[in-house]
Amino acid sequence: MAPSKSKHANQTCVIPGGFTVLSLQFSTDSVAQHKICVKEHRVRAEKTTQRPLDRTLFVLNIPPYCSEGVIKELFSQFGPVQSVELREKPGSFEHSGPKLAKYFTPAQKQGFRVGYIVFQKAISITAVKSHPHDVPLVVSTEQRPVWTGLQKWIHQYKQSFAQPDKLQEAVDTFMQDYDKRKEEEAERQKEAAEEQLEDEEGWVKVTRGKSGTKTRPHSEVSNQKALQKESRKRKRKELMNFYTWQHRNTQKERKLWFQSFDHNRSTMCEIILFFSAK
Repeated sequence: MAPSKSKHANQTCVIPGGFTVLSLQFSTDSVAQHKICVKEHRVRAEKTTQRPLDRTLFVLNIPPYCSEGVIKELFSQFGPVQSVELREKPGSFEHSGPKLAKYFTPAQKQGFRVGYIVFQKAISITAVKSHPHDVPLVVSTEQRPVWTGLQKWIHQYKQSFAQPDKLQEAVDTFMQDYDKRKEEEAERQKEAAEEQLEDEEGWVKVTRGKSGTKTRPHSEVSNQKALQKESRKRKRKELMNFYTWQHRNTQKERKLWFQSFDHNRSTMCEIILFFSAK
């Protein structure tokens, strides 16, 4: 007896590698479907709070018409989405400084990409992996339309013109963040300089920065302390050299004295033997 269709309906599709296959449909009127592969992100070597191990979903084969906003809206049906990151290829999280405004970011390459979706709750990962593969996720709806073709080009062309007030606002925001980071960096250097002052015995407490490298304060006080330390080391070295020379000179004098004593003793023995023979 052939199994009924209801028994095999709404089943998930898992492929080798632990990926779950989901179907994307651009709109309800579309006939073709696009397949994406999702998997829970579990890279333990990557210790970062940007991609928590229990709430991050790794997605492959994301089509070009899906932006970060579209992906966030699309996967919000499984639970609140905290952040979405799209990349050209998989890799560790790279923090390249403050986030720039759209006026200063280079244009991204159009192509299929990978994504990292961070949910607010871990149960959302299970909900995504349990979604049946024969029930497609609709990308463009009346509530969230996605522009393609000529409409997308017209929208991008209009957005390429920078409004003076918005551009000035973006520049001011960036400069405020830059000044704040410079003040924080100067404060960290000041604290590092105070920690690296020598104690009474000449020891220096060495600290490490964020990247694991030894930090050195760049201030006039620290430079003077370093010069004084080098001077004391040089004096100690000169004193040790003097003691070494004095010790060698004493050893040399003792050796010459013993050699002279042995020579005089042999001479006296020869004289005594000569008179004894007489």
